[in-house]
Formats: sequence, structure tokens, C-alpha cells
Amino acid sequence: MNNNYRTFFELERAPFSSDIELDNILVTPSLNGVKERIHYAVGLGAIALVTGEIGSGKSTALRYVTGMLYPSQYRTLYITASTGSILELYRQLLDVLGMEMGGVSRAVMLRRIRQEILELVQGKKLKVILVIDEASLLRLEVFAELHTLTQFEKDSKPLLPIVLAGQSNLIDNLMYRSSLPLASRIVGRSHLEGVTREQMEQYLKHHLAIAGVKNNIFDETAVTAIHQGSGGLFRKANHLARGAIIVAAKKKSMTINADHVRMAATEVF
Repeated sequence: MNNNYRTFFELERAPFSSDIELDNILVTPSLNGVKERIHYAVGLGAIALVTGEIGSGKSTALRYVTGMLYPSQYRTLYITASTGSILELYRQLLDVLGMEMGGVSRAVMLRRIRQEILELVQGKKLKVILVIDEASLLRLEVFAELHTLTQFEKDSKPLLPIVLAGQSNLIDNLMYRSSLPLASRIVGRSHLEGVTREQMEQYLKHHLAIAGVKNNIFDETAVTAIHQGSGGLFRKANHLARGAIIVAAKKKSMTINADHVRMAATEVF
């Protein structure tokens, strides 16, 4: 689609994009809750859990919390989980650490990971955090072994806090007996849900301001339609809001209403 809608509404940038700067992320009570729990877990060298439905803002929350950490004090190891074995996860982690260890055994990879983390913590005086996004994809056998990454000096040194983020079934996977060694290390849990209509209106105004729009171009019916159509989830709200802006611009309407949102809804899932 062309950018005629930006000219029509005098937008300085594409609205409702997911790649906004950290300073422009709307700080909600839920986001603050995620930050507090992650910081608490990091301070203890334990595990924090962040769950929520698709599009509820989990990845944005992780980006915000880790992005606000001082790089001179923290090293964040961020990986996106897959359905592979524990060996695949080790390979991902080694890659993030800047090491190539293809074709070696599980024990060797684990030893090299621990050695590198010890060097970062004790040698470079950094606090290391392992963040695993989409952790609900991990196999049960990975959950059964993942806690071994955190064991230093006979499990007496909590040097590697972990943040696990994923959909709600992540909690179900942690309830299995084989996952209990990992689950027992969790000290903070956050669950992101759909926001209220009032919060959605605040969210829409916030993103319009980022795009350079001083006035709210969504009328009350449009806000309600976006809230209901998205279930209060930010990702789908972004699609609906942006689509409704495009529809309104084509119709030369400076105000966006529920009909524009409904037309936009035919294009998104």
C-alpha cells in the first residue's frame, strides 16, 4: 500500500509500528509489573516467567526491560526458542556468546557455556541474564535439563538468572514432574492480558502522538470497535488502527469511526 494516508493525516511516521524506540514504549502498570519481577529474579539469580496470549506485548516488554539495563553492567543473552533438542538450545546460546562449537558433545558445550559465563561474571564483572522468548515451544526434555545451566559451584552460586517468556501453555509445561527442578527456581510470574477500553484509548492516543498527530482522530465508536475487535491485545489493535486510518484516508474522512475499523477488520486475522 502507498503512503497517501500519511500525507492525508499529516503523519510524521508510519503509525502503530512495532519497532518504536524504547523511550516511546507506553509504560503501563502491567509493563512495570514485568520489570519489577524480572529485576527481582535477576537480583536473586533466579528465574522470572512472563506469559500472555499472542500479541499481548510479551516481546515488547522483554525489549523494554532488557533495553533499559546499562550495557556496562549487564550482558543479556537473548534467544528465541525452537522445538529442537537441548543441543539446539546450547548451539543458539554458544552463538550468542560468540563461540562456534559444532559437532561436539552436550557435556563439552555445557562446560564451555559455563566457562564463558564465569568469565563474564568474574572476569568482566558483568551481570549475565539469559532471556528465552517463545519458551512455550521448548520440548519437555529441554525443560527437564535447562536448570543445569544455572548450576555453578555445586549449585551454590546463582550466576545465571533466566527469563522465560511464552504463551499460557508454558505454565502447563512447567507443571510436569520432569520440569520441577526448573520451575522450583521461579520467583516472579507475570501474565499479560488484553487491556481495558480505557487503556486501549490511551494506547491509541499515545501512538498517534508518536506519529505526530496532536488530536485524537479516532472517535468513540472507533475506539470501542478496535478494543472489541482486538480483544484488548496490542498487536491486533495495531493492525486494526493502521488499517482504519488507511480506509478513512481513502474516503477523505478526517475522523475515523467504527465503520472504518470494520472494513479494516476484513483484512486481518
